Amino acid sequence: QVQLVESGGGLVQAGGSLRLSCAASRIEFGINVMGWYRQAPGKQRELVATITSSYYTNYADSVKGRFTISRDNAKNTVYLQMNSLKPEDTAVYYCKFRYIEGLEYWGQGTQVTVSS
Repeated sequence: QVQLVESGGGLVQAGGSLRLSCAASRIEFGINVMGWYRQAPGKQRELVATITSSYYTNYADSVKGRFTISRDNAKNTVYLQMNSLKPEDTAVYYCKFRYIEGLEYWGQGTQVTVSS
């Protein structure tokens, strides 16, 4: 079973930056997608960004131009560089790993708080 360990969350002022990391273990060879989702209090979990094992990326409109997703396949790690953070970016950020066949796994989440 795939295990995901997230790190890098914290408290930052508006306009600041944070970098999240998610290391995956026990991955089997094959096409996969890793991504970041977030859930703010009282709201549904939403897509932030995804990246395939062939480095194709996809972003939510709300973070385009501010966030960058990347991955290191040798380390089975995905990163989310978050710049120009806004208070509305405050949420628990979750890492997700999904095999192309559909089986998916979630990390435990890391809190990101942006103060105004």
